[in-house]
Amino acid sequence: MNWLPLITEEQLTQINSLSQQKDIAAVVIFKHSTRCSISSMALNRLERSWNLHEQSVPAYYLDLLNYRGISNAIEKLYGITHQSPQILVIKNEKCIYSATHSDISASELAEFINS
Repeated sequence: MNWLPLITEEQLTQINSLSQQKDIAAVVIFKHSTRCSISSMALNRLERSWNLHEQSVPAYYLDLLNYRGISNAIEKLYGITHQSPQILVIKNEKCIYSATHSDISASELAEFINS
């Protein structure tokens, strides 16, 4: 899986733009705490099960320990309360799906992305 690092708030504008493109099914943001074993488990499980085409589903990785401010901006922009770990699916500039902790599932993501 090719994660795109989410390291600036300005990238949220790019994510919104991508989420509107016809050849992009959706954009994924994974918020991860590198010190949390539950977050690591969720990330590993997601990566093992990921089978979405990376060209049509750009996937961004947010390291919460280094970029917590970006998570705050995501919360404001999409109206989704911060959690960790957390995955968001962005389509047409809106968060259409979010899941946290053990509810993070590649198959569930695929259902929302392909709908």
